Amino acid sequence: MKLQEIVDKLGMKPLSALSRLTQEFSSGYVSDLLSDVMANAKAGDVWVTLQVHQNIVAVASLKEIAGIIIIGGRKPERETIAKAEEESIPILLTDLPAFEVVGWLYQMGISGKR
Repeated sequence: MKLQEIVDKLGMKPLSALSRLTQEFSSGYVSDLLSDVMANAKAGDVWVTLQVHQNIVAVASLKEIAGIIIIGGRKPERETIAKAEEESIPILLTDLPAFEVVGWLYQMGISGKR
């Protein structure tokens, strides 16, 4: 599945690296603990989080995450968006809570299987 498909289906707002919305992904990870994401997320995952600071971009870049979904209507800091552009990491915003985002992704065929 492409990131653009979840943007369209779930009404997400893309904030950065718009050219990478055509990137494919087939699995995801949800966590707000950066060390957990570093230890357990896989390259190509889409990451669901409520975190909004610059460190999420560093972790996503390190783990080669396909994109970051920020939930609950939270908005990232300006520096976070700038860093995401620099690192070509798509950030997607949604008003939905994490539970619903993950449920929708699962219904769309995205797995969290390791």
